[in-house]
Amino acid sequence: MSKGINKNSVPNLRFPEFKKDCDWKEVIMRDVFSIFQGFAFSSSDARPEGCRWLKITDVGIQKMNHETQSYLPINFKQKYEKFIVREGDFVMALTRPILGDELKIAKVDAVYDQALLNQRVGKLVTNNIYSFVFYLLQRKDIIKQIGKNIAGREPPNLSSKHIDDIKILVPKLDEQQKIADCLSSLDDLIAAQNIKVENLKNYKRGLLQQLFPIDGEAVPRLRFPEFKKDGDWKVKKLGEFCNVLMCKRIFAEQTNPSTGVPFYKIGTLGGKPDAYISKELFNEYKSKYNYPRIGEVLITCSGTVGKCLPFDGEDSYYQDSNIVWIDNPTTELSNDFLHILIQNIDWSHLSSTTITRIYGPDLKNLSLTFPDSAEEQDKIAKCIVSIDELILSESNKTVQLEEHKKGLLQQLFPSINTESKGES
Repeated sequence: MSKGINKNSVPNLRFPEFKKDCDWKEVIMRDVFSIFQGFAFSSSDARPEGCRWLKITDVGIQKMNHETQSYLPINFKQKYEKFIVREGDFVMALTRPILGDELKIAKVDAVYDQALLNQRVGKLVTNNIYSFVFYLLQRKDIIKQIGKNIAGREPPNLSSKHIDDIKILVPKLDEQQKIADCLSSLDDLIAAQNIKVENLKNYKRGLLQQLFPIDGEAVPRLRFPEFKKDGDWKVKKLGEFCNVLMCKRIFAEQTNPSTGVPFYKIGTLGGKPDAYISKELFNEYKSKYNYPRIGEVLITCSGTVGKCLPFDGEDSYYQDSNIVWIDNPTTELSNDFLHILIQNIDWSHLSSTTITRIYGPDLKNLSLTFPDSAEEQDKIAKCIVSIDELILSESNKTVQLEEHKKGLLQQLFPSINTESKGES
């Protein structure tokens, strides 16, 4: 490090051409960018078509959401010209701006080009490099300080006064551009990888439609050659050959946050547990009460209903009623094939639920269509599982790229004590 450079005022990772440059400059956020807020359009102005209306729900975490389509009269583009956003602008949500420790900020894409900016959405305005500011606002220390400044408000609303006095460090424009280009290229890789994963998922969906009979048909449209003469698939209710079971109830005082046997709830099934029970209690309950066999399908019955995965045999316990499993003797249907069937059920069609809960009778009354041949079940299951493994592999590559980006966000920017000296 060259003489005179304060190690706290330069990043840990700096591009070679800037290593002899001066320290990054300490400033406050109002010196770097400002927020231009949208207009309070009335809901009565909404039209079925016209000028795109960019609302707060359209701003996601580092990307725009396209689920909703809202429009204003086309003549509003001239009347409210200063509220038009263009592709390449950066916008952020100003109400509930933080979700899961991430700031809802995104680059305007082609879908929202020439859209009108609604109230509680802000557009970044800066004389610095726009994409540099975009990545600066993705840093955890900055987001943490913003969260602290808007804490205690319901709903949490963000305005200039909550961010203007946050201390930050910035380099000269050419170094800003280099950092922005580096991170933008990584974002492009992540986007391309996400498209690859989505294409695989679409391929799987299409294959499932071909490998399974559609309503009213007794055989699939695409069948492996060796099974084409095997006749119709059979239709049975799940309860005719399987049972639905759950674990013994665990009370909150029987859990702890860190040690013992993992205790899974609807929000943690398939992920990292946030609660544990003692090994002694686990052994007692496992021996006395219902417990799944390896391969049997676990299902979430509330919250995100219908999430399912096969039990892997590892010591673990599951929240009663909210997580159940299919007690399958496998005399008619393999667990692997059953897992595929359960994965592809539209739970909104159940008679006793509005997608908020699945009950035992819902599961037992499920009408399942499957081939009689264990060999055909196995062949289809292996085909789908191979695609699932490929999807998982490619999804893991996305995760690795995202972790690499997190590391670069830490290394390419200096750490600084982000205490605000203004109003919080």
